[in-house]
Amino acid sequence: MMRLPHFRYLAPRSLEEAAKLLASNPNETMLLAGDRRPPNMKRRQQTPKTLLALRRVPELRAISNGTGLTLGSGLTLTELVREPRVAKRYGALWQAAAQIATPHLRNMGTIGGNLCLDTRCNYYDQNYEWRKAIDFCMKKDGDICWVATSSPKCLAVSSTDTAPALMALGAKVRLVSERGTRDVWVSDLYQNDGIHYLTRRADEILSQVWLPPAEGWKSCYWKLRRRGSFDFPVLSVAAALKIDKGGIVEQASVVLGAVASRPLAAAKANADLVGKKLDDEAIARAADLASEVARPMDNTDFLLGWRKKVARDFVGFALRELRGDDMRAIRQRYARQSLEAVS
Repeated sequence: MMRLPHFRYLAPRSLEEAAKLLASNPNETMLLAGDRRPPNMKRRQQTPKTLLALRRVPELRAISNGTGLTLGSGLTLTELVREPRVAKRYGALWQAAAQIATPHLRNMGTIGGNLCLDTRCNYYDQNYEWRKAIDFCMKKDGDICWVATSSPKCLAVSSTDTAPALMALGAKVRLVSERGTRDVWVSDLYQNDGIHYLTRRADEILSQVWLPPAEGWKSCYWKLRRRGSFDFPVLSVAAALKIDKGGIVEQASVVLGAVASRPLAAAKANADLVGKKLDDEAIARAADLASEVARPMDNTDFLLGWRKKVARDFVGFALRELRGDDMRAIRQRYARQSLEAVS
């Protein structure tokens, strides 16, 4: 049996109190927001002296309209899926949240916890004794990245579902500390490093997510995993398009997840789609360009060469769904999902 290490548990009742407690010892304190902290602690991947639980902070559970939509980071994934404004306007986020883990875990997990999800790796996500037997890895207690032994940095992979969707939608997050607040684009929240994957500072709390107005936009999210539920993504594609009345793409945003230590925007594909109709030729070219971004490593499920090949197919599936094609049978066959497109 794996047991939790000793730690102090604190449960502040306001965001101000939480920021103050975190500032007192940020390097030895971890935030608990319905994420994977307890399993990681049992495996001794993380051993904080203090856990700061955010579930009792009411400010983190709020939803507000305005210019776009603002979501508190403490909203559970179930609450997010049940929110009609998300389902109606932000299809990619709705589909991403609906496919995370299982219903029981979505009842506990939060959007903030998923955004800050630790990077994963076959060599890292093992118990302490297993990792000790191979002399540990760079991400915890060792000096070598076992994915690529000559790599100067950790190659653990980003497995968050909501981050690619929010990047494609052009979202921002608010980070709060005793020093003040700062708003950061979701695309700037991440860096391509398996250890230092977040630009969030140690004393900052991710308090809310802001989504821009969705008028004229359609978006969707496709996820590849071995099973049809529970599993983390081994590839994900979030796509958002703004198409005019004549069928011409005005703006495009395709983002790939689970192919690096951070979600990656397919910049060439996005630029190539603008000014074109979403015909078969345009979709095929965009899928080719987007797949260039995918350079998966041997650090998760399935063969890496096959995962790169499938990236092209999944980008095509996402764009065809946004075009209006009926993709339900293909979703069920390849992605093992029955979700319908929502905009």
